[in-house]
Amino acid sequence: MLRSFPAKSAPASDDGDIGGIDQIVGFHIRLAYGAVYRHFTETFNDLGLTQKQVSVLWLIDDHPGIAQADIGRRLQMDRATVMAIINRLQKRGFVVRGPSPDDRRRQTLKLTEAGHDGLIAARACILDHEQWLKNRFTPGETAMLIELLRRIHE
Repeated sequence: MLRSFPAKSAPASDDGDIGGIDQIVGFHIRLAYGAVYRHFTETFNDLGLTQKQVSVLWLIDDHPGIAQADIGRRLQMDRATVMAIINRLQKRGFVVRGPSPDDRRRQTLKLTEAGHDGLIAARACILDHEQWLKNRFTPGETAMLIELLRRIHE
């Protein structure tokens, strides 16, 4: 059910006051995501990798032979998205598909040497990106932020 919020009768001003929306948690999450995404894009521009591609490469490196379906479950992505990401990474020569030794209907994934090199470069960029984020918080605040965000997505 949608609730209506009372309209403000005050005239518009240029003082930066955004009114009642300033109390909306989702609004601030969207703004924070936008800032993080912009910085990520700037940091990773030269690598030509997206956030999702880096996540998939990292997961495959941590779990060689992982199945596509397992990637989707662990990263909370639908099958079509995972398949599109894997197809792009395979075209770039970063991953190879192979048959599962346990279930011939499943395909396993492994990084190629190029994929491993790409992930090493991506991890260096991630360190820069993470430092940019963590500079805004104390270590305790960073731990608290991670815990609070987990409550939303888990």
